Amino acid sequence: MALDLTMPGMLTYGVVLAYLAAAVALLCGWRRAGHGSYAFGFALAATAVVWRWHQVGRVPLQNLFEVFLCLGMLSYPLWLFCRRFLKIEGGATDPLLGLIVMFPAAFVFDAAPSNAPPALQSWMFLPHVGAYVLAYVVLFKATVPALAGLLGRTGSVDEGRPDYELTVFRLIRLAFPLLTSGLILGSMWGMMAWGSYWNWDPKELWGLTMWLLYLGYFQFRRASGARYPRANCAVALAGAAVIVITLMWVNLARIFAGLHAYVV
Repeated sequence: MALDLTMPGMLTYGVVLAYLAAAVALLCGWRRAGHGSYAFGFALAATAVVWRWHQVGRVPLQNLFEVFLCLGMLSYPLWLFCRRFLKIEGGATDPLLGLIVMFPAAFVFDAAPSNAPPALQSWMFLPHVGAYVLAYVVLFKATVPALAGLLGRTGSVDEGRPDYELTVFRLIRLAFPLLTSGLILGSMWGMMAWGSYWNWDPKELWGLTMWLLYLGYFQFRRASGARYPRANCAVALAGAAVIVITLMWVNLARIFAGLHAYVV
């Protein structure tokens, strides 16, 4: 794939390099350099989002390039929020996650601007899609402690070991209201655009599957407490897999056409 020498393309390359530098610096214990590189990458990503918004004249969340660009931008403010209010330290994993979601925007997805179809020209677009994007970035962050809890030995702060299961729970608890809002707003928008609250569209079905899976996670954890931390972490990882399917389903629209097929 040829290099994208447009302004958004060059900015995404800069974000990838800055996030990579931040992850390496934090792995080496250079906290100030790592945090500075991470902040610089966020500034570049935010600039790319604003530039794209001005370029297309709409909220830049229509296609996968724009969605992944916004996901990469949001990783930094989420890291700050979790450090400040949830007391969750991600270390080098946060810029690494930002790098992972920025990489497709920089090197995989087509950054060519496109016009929004009439169905997307609604005030519902930003709250509906924005709620899901915010939920996704939080739940992607939860995959790291979930994987650590599944493969390693979870514990408690009093025992001197990270309580990965509790970290996963706190992140999913933060994201679930956003998932719920996205589902409800999407149903309302469906009535406005297509005359029905539910249309059994493939993307709707996977979105509902994702919501039910996380609802089941809460029910299981409430019934069993934290007695099965690995099982809780496994469910969280399964939810992340469903997110990937839901987010990428539009790539299969040529085979399984749905009402969301125009969102590419």
